[in-house]
Amino acid sequence: MAFSSDAAFELLRRAYAQDRLAHAYLLAGPRGSGKRRLAANLAGLVTGSEAGLEHPDVHTAEPESKSRRLRIEQTRALEKELQMRSLMGKRKVAIVFEADRMTAEAANGFLKTLEEPPNHSLLLLTSDQPESLPDTILSRCITVPLQGEGVEELTAGQRELLDGVVALFKERDRGVATVYRLVRTFSTLLHAARERITEENEAGLKGEEAHYRQTTESDWLDEREDYYKALTESRYIRERSLLAETLIAWWADLLRQQQGAAGLDLAGYAAQTGALAKTLPTHDALKRLTALEEMRENLGRNIKEDLAIEAGFLRAFGAE
Repeated sequence: MAFSSDAAFELLRRAYAQDRLAHAYLLAGPRGSGKRRLAANLAGLVTGSEAGLEHPDVHTAEPESKSRRLRIEQTRALEKELQMRSLMGKRKVAIVFEADRMTAEAANGFLKTLEEPPNHSLLLLTSDQPESLPDTILSRCITVPLQGEGVEELTAGQRELLDGVVALFKERDRGVATVYRLVRTFSTLLHAARERITEENEAGLKGEEAHYRQTTESDWLDEREDYYKALTESRYIRERSLLAETLIAWWADLLRQQQGAAGLDLAGYAAQTGALAKTLPTHDALKRLTALEEMRENLGRNIKEDLAIEAGFLRAFGAE
């Protein structure tokens, strides 16, 4: 039996209230089933905070490289964080998003943590393809099956970006200036994300400085400064990847509609992608999708960010 995200949270909330919450759960369901929201709600529940995924005792990992794989370095970083003392005196939470994207090495490494979880920790894995996970991982998690809710989980930034795409294709004269408006939207969202992430991580570091100022562990504090710098960059790359993937999903949906395929990633924009699918040749849509995929790869290389974005957008959204 599959549950809605809200129903699953209520069941787990009761288990938590009765001190029966397990140490590891696999939140499994199709795209749009509320896996990320449920993970954030559970993290907030056990840390006693509304901060959810942004709480300093909540640590996450998800595919970031151009291959969209979860590497062993990421799972090792989670394991290290779990071994450290809770900053707020409650549970520590580790969340592996898209766990089926773990490399074999990462999965084998994380298996040890599932077998011997640190005290007062909660491990959450999410996947829309749980059948791809090794049996050794599945057997050590309680699976929470989630049903599709028919709505995609979009952030305000994703919606702003997609609305910009919709507005662009409504323009009769779609020249370079029109495309650059969309570039500015994308860049503004990235800038706001970096500022938010930097501010949140600086606040986290200050909280640790207040605690460790009274100790002799100055070397440890230096390590935490390096950690927060790396965390800021990692979270920023994740935000950038999310926005790029949103644009890729737009063109993928358009191609699905041209082929009459079911299962749109952005069901809320089905009318817009469907209308454009009727007027745009398939080879053209494929070329534009490829441009964004190449942009995503270039952003993962040592290429200047703004140049990679401009080139990708001009090819993906410019007029023929």
